[in-house]
Amino acid sequence: MLQVDHLSAAYGARTVLKEISFDLAPASILAMIGPNGAGKSTLIRVLSGVLPAQRGQVRVNGRNLSEFSSIERARHVAVVPQALQLPPAFTAWETVLLGRTPYLNWLGQTSTQDEEITRQAMRRTNTEELAERRVGELSGGEQQRLLLARALAQSAPILLMDEPTAHLDLHYQVSLLEQVRTLARQDRLAVLIAMHDLNLVVRYADQVALLVEGRLEAIGEPSQVLTPDLLSHAYQVPLQVLAVGQNQIPVILPG
Repeated sequence: MLQVDHLSAAYGARTVLKEISFDLAPASILAMIGPNGAGKSTLIRVLSGVLPAQRGQVRVNGRNLSEFSSIERARHVAVVPQALQLPPAFTAWETVLLGRTPYLNWLGQTSTQDEEITRQAMRRTNTEELAERRVGELSGGEQQRLLLARALAQSAPILLMDEPTAHLDLHYQVSLLEQVRTLARQDRLAVLIAMHDLNLVVRYADQVALLVEGRLEAIGEPSQVLTPDLLSHAYQVPLQVLAVGQNQIPVILPG
């Protein structure tokens, strides 16, 4: 669904992403990991069309993303940023309804179908009961679920998430990622998530991509990428990977 081919990107004279290539498949979650400053957020900006590529291509269903109009991009790629960016005076309903913007008529009016899709998005993210509340009154976890609902209302097959669990406690982190995994399977969404918590990556990612100083150092299944050698080199700190419990689930610890 999404193909990245020898992608490079820069801020002015500073190259931030260097020759990155990977595919993002439907009904799967690709976790993008790496130290701060590795280029994870920049990659999401390029994949969403906010930042132009310096070299290389991003293709959606075989078509170059640079050929898409802004409305076409919004109908194909949805972005879930961190909740700190939400306007506090909007109601939850107004926030999620913004996801229907690429489908509005030239007068900017919403249709009955737009409203029904918005309701469905809120129902599926357990945010219906928040509809009339102001965003500024909501917790970080509730706001993050609203952003996910807004992305679902956008009806885009590709979902990009920029560290969506960064400001959430463990309960909300697990709840949000469980929802994302379910939605990816049910709707065959191609999901890319920039993440910091490697132990959550182990649990929820189908594929892992390790980004270091703008380069893609490794990509593959979690067991292939989340190794002591690769992680210790990338994060510049000794890390160990232990198999825990009856299912031998990997746990990543310093030391």
